Amino acid sequence: MKTSRADEFLEFASARTGHLFRSACLLTSGDTHLAEDLTQETLGRMYALWGRMARIDNPAAYAQTVLVRTFLSHRRRRSATERPLGELPDRAPEDGGDPALRIALLDALAGLAPKDRAVVVLRYWEDRSVEETADAMHVSSAAVRTRSVRALAKLRARLGGTVMELAAR
Repeated sequence: MKTSRADEFLEFASARTGHLFRSACLLTSGDTHLAEDLTQETLGRMYALWGRMARIDNPAAYAQTVLVRTFLSHRRRRSATERPLGELPDRAPEDGGDPALRIALLDALAGLAPKDRAVVVLRYWEDRSVEETADAMHVSSAAVRTRSVRALAKLRARLGGTVMELAAR
């Protein structure tokens, strides 16, 4: 018995939603509501393409690419600069990690330009190669390398000894 298109997509979405959401949280510097919206938009776009997915070798990597492109197009909109005030956490961290370290890292990521943040997330969180990152962002490999160097320098400058101090606790 052959599974239907919807069943195949549901299986894919169930397996990838958590990973897409975590990546979206990093891209949005911890804005879980925007991350949920980006994840939902990504899955909606993937469903629209699902019938033609036989031509795509790695649907999971393609979904990550769709997520990054969705994030970058969202950042270009005027309304993307609106930020809520007085954010309260929706829930406690699941991994029991150090909240101060997490906040310091998310704040440092928030200080980067959207494309720099996307490069850092793809290269160092997703562990993608320079070429894969360049393809996902529609830029050259040289641009990815340049952005990586500059973004990491900005993160080091922003964090200074903060990360080591927080990690040593």
